[in-house]
Amino acid sequence: MQKNPIIPFILIMAFGIGLIFFLSVDGVNNKEEMATEHAAEGGGEEAAAGNFDPEALAQGKCIGCHGNSYEGGVGPKLVGTALSEEEIKEVLANGKGAMPPGLVPEENLDAMAAWVKSLE
Repeated sequence: MQKNPIIPFILIMAFGIGLIFFLSVDGVNNKEEMATEHAAEGGGEEAAAGNFDPEALAQGKCIGCHGNSYEGGVGPKLVGTALSEEEIKEVLANGKGAMPPGLVPEENLDAMAAWVKSLE
């Protein structure tokens, strides 16, 4: 009598799908607690203007499009940009082309624009 070799794979797949489902339900139920823990560890992005680190924000949100050294990639290069600080703030606040708006909190636009301009 031959055994069907696909049965173990189906059982493993069913177990994996069930595990993913139960872990995601646990995550939905604990999202407030996890957000509080993340903020307590210093991962909250709602920093006061005095605590804002533009380079840290850029490392988290900008390098995907502008490249690790901000020399361009999918997005334009930030190093040596011809835009003024006011134009940079406008792009950060409202987006432009493929760049989405609101990546930088409004209270930190000045600091971020000054940092981008300092990349020259």
